[in-house]
Amino acid sequence: MASTTEGKKLVRSPSGLRMVPENGAFSSPFSLSEPQWVPDKECPRCMQCEAKFDFLNRKHHCRRCGKCFCDKCCSKKVPLPRMYFIDPVRQCAECSLISQKESEFFDKQIKVLINGATFLVTSGSSEKSETMVCRLSNNHRYLYLDGESRFEIEVSRIINVQVLTEGFTPGEKDIHTYTSLLENPYITEGNNTRATGMLVQYKAVSSQESKQLKLTAADDFNSNKKMSVSWLAAMHKAAKLLYESRDQ
Repeated sequence: MASTTEGKKLVRSPSGLRMVPENGAFSSPFSLSEPQWVPDKECPRCMQCEAKFDFLNRKHHCRRCGKCFCDKCCSKKVPLPRMYFIDPVRQCAECSLISQKESEFFDKQIKVLINGATFLVTSGSSEKSETMVCRLSNNHRYLYLDGESRFEIEVSRIINVQVLTEGFTPGEKDIHTYTSLLENPYITEGNNTRATGMLVQYKAVSSQESKQLKLTAADDFNSNKKMSVSWLAAMHKAAKLLYESRDQ
């Protein structure tokens, strides 16, 4: 076992390919733990096409799901940032499609969240709002809110994210897109909608009490409105990944 200069214990990952902090310490809340690989002796055939493994037809493990496949069924090498692989790694067809879709979040949306955007922020049931810049920390572990006052939310302690949208469906002016990070995996979205704000429910570090913030992209922030809407859309995708990470 090794340790870093900060005293964090490092252990070998399930694949044996990386050294990672013990118990997932200091990892991004969007990350996924590596799966345990299916032992070689338990997979005499490809788990996709059932081709028999031999000296010529070698077995390969998908880095994302840990199952055994032949070269044909596990030939694609794609980025897997959620498991901290720096270079593209071998994945099965099903996992590679999922990883490719997630790459957009890490290539684009994560940068939008880190750059931040301006919102009117209302705390709890208060009627008073404050203009603040909301951004994700570089290590993805905190949401920082900066204005006349300043505070932070630990991402891992976020319970619910509710993206408020304005739709154009007759009779439905306000359509809510709701994501429950701890209980409900279902996400409902209205057609032809645009994000106007977000409700964030979280637990404070110092207590188990649930708190809520409302972020609104105000109409008078003309130069920042597009940036705020993009930030909300990126946060919606982030909420989906947070749910998946907790449900693994």
